[in-house]
Amino acid sequence: MKGTVLGMPQVPPARLAARRRTRQVRVGGVPVGGDAPVSVQSMTTTPTADVNATLQQIAELTAAGCQIVRVAVPSQDDADALPAIARRSRIPVIADIHFQPKYVFAAIDAGCAAVRVNPGNIKRFDDRVGEIARAAEDAGVPIRIGVNAGSLDKRLLEKYGKATPEALVESALWECSLFEEHGFRDLKISVKHHDPVVMVSAYRLLSRRCDYPLHLGVTEAGPRFQGTIKSATAFGALLAEGIGDTIRVSLSAPPVEEVKVGLQILESLNLRERGLEIVSCPSCGRAQVDVYKMAEEVSAALEGMDVPLRVAVMGCVVNGPGEAREADLGVASGNGKGQIFVRGRVVRTVPESRIPETLIDEALKLAEEMGHAVPEV
Repeated sequence: MKGTVLGMPQVPPARLAARRRTRQVRVGGVPVGGDAPVSVQSMTTTPTADVNATLQQIAELTAAGCQIVRVAVPSQDDADALPAIARRSRIPVIADIHFQPKYVFAAIDAGCAAVRVNPGNIKRFDDRVGEIARAAEDAGVPIRIGVNAGSLDKRLLEKYGKATPEALVESALWECSLFEEHGFRDLKISVKHHDPVVMVSAYRLLSRRCDYPLHLGVTEAGPRFQGTIKSATAFGALLAEGIGDTIRVSLSAPPVEEVKVGLQILESLNLRERGLEIVSCPSCGRAQVDVYKMAEEVSAALEGMDVPLRVAVMGCVVNGPGEAREADLGVASGNGKGQIFVRGRVVRTVPESRIPETLIDEALKLAEEMGHAVPEV
């Protein structure tokens, strides 16, 4: 059954800091803030007006573990597509609005679960806050105030000279105050920057100035490798301090990759139940088997397995037995063969050529025992 503890005895997962307590909003059926788990978001890359293509990408994101999805609404055709997308998506849809206030109202009327606005580039946005607040309040739709370094209000750029942490925070809190004047507090905030150091500083400052839930993001983080490193560094620093209620990893890569990285960051910090985890050594001169090949084969075969299972693929007798014994399933290798551990005990010894297939077979058995679906291999 789900939650069964395998391997050596475990204790409740340790966390680096208590979560910062914030207000809670509901994005459709997903609570954000308060005592809710940190949620993972992504954004579609299809033209929103292409309803079928957008829904297909949302389905792929949902299957990967995405909990909230954002769609861009730069045109009337995109706004016209929102009702069908919001109705047919299995996860809450946020409309991403720039430039035209009218699309905010269109998104609310379409049944979107939330609306993200960028005050720095919406024409006469401050003049329409009262109307937006009333429409959002009546529909029960939260608003995300999304401030970006690249589109900061000109007034603040003139005041600070560039997008400093102070400028980002002042922009966000100013817009929140306008909503607060109308009694609307169903808000989330993001203050994104491409530089992780500036971004972390901005969120730390913001967390001391308000109790709104915070959406974390390093904007324009870059290609997959660079963007993953920048996002993991920034998110890790903030989440380790209890700051952050929902995250979006921004990569110049397919959106599903953003979700995978986001989930892995949360799992690594024990902010989400760990799924499949491969523990493998980096190899060294002591290794007597091809650790790289074994780890890749096992990882590829078990990808998509929905089970909290730790598999240790170890290449020598120094750390191998200890790591394999502490994992749910593992191998300690040497002299062209490997000892297979299950639940902390050696169950067999197999030649190197059979290590990957043996680990895969044992992993599938454990998954079935725990009542989880297993991938076809």
